[in-house]
Amino acid sequence: MILDGFPQLPLPPADRTVPAMLRLQAERYGDRPLFSCLDDRWTFADAPGIAARMAGALASAGLGAGDRVAILSPNRPEIMRTLVGCGWLGAVAVPLNIAVKERQLRYYLENSGARLLVADGALLAALPAGSLTGLALERVWVIGDDPAGAGASSDLPTSRFDGNGEALPARPANPGDPFAILYTSGTTGAPKGVVCPQAQFHWWAIYTARYLQMRDGDVLATTLPLFHTNAINCFFQALLTGSSQVVLPRFSASQFWTMMGDAGASVGYLLGAMVPMLMAQPATPAERNHRVRVALGPGVPPGMHHTLFERTGVRLIDGFGSTETNFIIGGTADERVPGKMGTVQVGVTAKVVDENDNEVPAETAGELVVRADEPFCFSNGYFGMPDKTVEAWRNLWFHTGDRVVRHADGTFSFLDRLKDVIRRRGENISSFEVEQVVAAHPAVETVAVFPVPSDLAEDEVMAAIVVKPGMALPHAEFFAYCAKELPRHAVPRYLDIVEALPRTENGKVQKFKLRDIGVTATTVDRTTLG
Repeated sequence: MILDGFPQLPLPPADRTVPAMLRLQAERYGDRPLFSCLDDRWTFADAPGIAARMAGALASAGLGAGDRVAILSPNRPEIMRTLVGCGWLGAVAVPLNIAVKERQLRYYLENSGARLLVADGALLAALPAGSLTGLALERVWVIGDDPAGAGASSDLPTSRFDGNGEALPARPANPGDPFAILYTSGTTGAPKGVVCPQAQFHWWAIYTARYLQMRDGDVLATTLPLFHTNAINCFFQALLTGSSQVVLPRFSASQFWTMMGDAGASVGYLLGAMVPMLMAQPATPAERNHRVRVALGPGVPPGMHHTLFERTGVRLIDGFGSTETNFIIGGTADERVPGKMGTVQVGVTAKVVDENDNEVPAETAGELVVRADEPFCFSNGYFGMPDKTVEAWRNLWFHTGDRVVRHADGTFSFLDRLKDVIRRRGENISSFEVEQVVAAHPAVETVAVFPVPSDLAEDEVMAAIVVKPGMALPHAEFFAYCAKELPRHAVPRYLDIVEALPRTENGKVQKFKLRDIGVTATTVDRTTLG
């Protein structure tokens, strides 16, 4: 597969490593801007030297190939410096969600066996004394202000972050060498560390660039966190296509379009929850005062695609990807159909199977399983969890845990996470499909639909809703609307009007928290309304 407009891509197999990609693209693009975050700006020519000096700093701390380096910081350039330095040295980066609490942080550090923690000073200072004791961790590098005497780091050698070590030659690398361990959210069990090989990010860049139809010299601006695969692979998209990545501190619904305009962005990155937030804002001139032509927006409600385009001129690209796999199902702006994930990438095979891994006919719901033709296009498995690796990759297919339908035309539609399917009165109900209907109500800003236990066995349907500012949603009106728009068995029995939905740092709704809360004294029961 040759990427349109970039005949040099994909790179030959031996060059699908971090050091090779940095060196080759430095020769190709020279003084073009590659990366910027806060006050730190690099060109393509700068990148190999930055990686080499960062590798030298890591080596001076006793780190070598295969050693894990944990990173705990909001969006700052030191994160990317550490990532490329690890790739140059052969060490493995472990970026961590900054929303973690002490117990979760200890789990990540213990599970990964990280020897070095690169951390934001304010986050360190907020940890209780002794938080980092009794682990494989040997030292801490502090980004920003040094919290001298902070309890969490006082029992470990602590120094300021300094990525300017003696420049080292790149360690000979293979495409399958681990580059990063990225932790899943762990909503159904202990979080799993996904081992991402170096070549996986080569393919993330190729596949995403194809669907976004990237052009030479694009500016890719993201507000998403650098501990997440989305923002990390954005860097590699820029690296391989001669574009520039601009990393912004955080998402702001009120300032998003101003930030895009100031960054000179031509490509943007959104998650499903962000678009309803943007569309709930008052219209401003900034929505048109930018040059963004397209944005990656997985999970955006289908009706929002047209609304966003009408207000902002930005076309959204949906699709399917996961930390374990790649951006493997999707389509270009001209190919996309809102509400469908799209078609499978060249070089990837996907099918829909039943609980015994037998393929089901078109238009029949089942689990999406996938595998790649290209070596190291997907994850190497789960770190330190061989049983979970075998379970997920059983029968040599990666089991996504997503319930989907393959249509006769080869496109795929997402129905639900398997764990979020609601079983009521003998019928399977897609919480995703119910959410799309509820989200179309003019008073609804965001919604989450989830199962709660039924007195009659199986499940009841419950909806938690955030109402748009200045609007009301009478209970009887809500249930009447659902009865009109949904099959009888899918109409929610329970309703909670809430101020906000629990979310991860990436903006994903944490339905397991809603399920744990369940029916409370404030919940409205449709069956008891007069």
